[in-house]
Amino acid sequence: MGVGEKYYFIVNQNSQTGNASGIWEHLQEILDTREVDYEVYTTQYGGHATELAEMICKKEGEKQLVVVGGDGTINEVLCGIQDMEHVTFGVIPTGSANDFAKGMGLKGKPTEILERMLASRETMYIDHGTVEGGDGTSRRFAVSAGIGVDAYVCKQALDAPIKKLLNKFHLGQLTYMLLTIMDIFTMPLVDGKLTLADGSEKKLKRAIFVSAMNLPYEGGGIPMTPRASVTDGQLSCCCVTGIPRLVCFFYLVFLVFGKHENLPGVQIINSPKITVELQEPMCVHGDGEHCGFQEKVTFTCVPGKLKMKKI
Repeated sequence: MGVGEKYYFIVNQNSQTGNASGIWEHLQEILDTREVDYEVYTTQYGGHATELAEMICKKEGEKQLVVVGGDGTINEVLCGIQDMEHVTFGVIPTGSANDFAKGMGLKGKPTEILERMLASRETMYIDHGTVEGGDGTSRRFAVSAGIGVDAYVCKQALDAPIKKLLNKFHLGQLTYMLLTIMDIFTMPLVDGKLTLADGSEKKLKRAIFVSAMNLPYEGGGIPMTPRASVTDGQLSCCCVTGIPRLVCFFYLVFLVFGKHENLPGVQIINSPKITVELQEPMCVHGDGEHCGFQEKVTFTCVPGKLKMKKI
């Protein structure tokens, strides 16, 4: 551990249906044994992690800010970081999906990830994204943002009873698949257009979803854009449009295995900025957090601003 390093942990003890509480106890034992200088803050309600991150960022000096939680808590903390220049961001995944951890290659048990984090001397800078609605609302995202079926699924998964049940059996990822199947056959399909940073436009006919990815996976490990990178200064956008609902249902098998890129109606587009304009509002999400129903939404890559330890 570097001289003078101080760690600030934001812990969501309710992630993994409460299992994160026990995980944190093991992490704390390591920190105390190693005599690490740290403070811990526990989230109490939705949005609390953002408030805690804002408060921590006001403290003097360099800060090692570590999230112990799932993708939702990661997003809340990211949205609360006001001073990226003096913050080194870290994640110990304890959620049900953990798409950020999977995309970043954070492997091993939480205790192993912490040990590597404490030992690391190297840092890297990664991209994050912003999603801005036509109503002026804006949110950062670390993994993905989207409009359409994935946003409907994320909205429902936030408080779906089936997710809590499946989490008890460590099957929380199935929640997203079950909700996706349901929403494919019930959600509205809307026409519109997509505009890229270079000004080029693409028509959207009966759009099922447009997902702007900063990392390859969302929805519990589904490889939406297998070659997405957090260091290329671009978002990798997966668009599915103009196909019957039943065909989309059968596409799910290809999507799960990352074999969907060349299917009719599927496009993977890389751009630092992507604007979607629709004839009617559709559901929007940023890292699974609900961003309202929008007719216009802009996804933007913010390159190389978020500092992390290489572990």
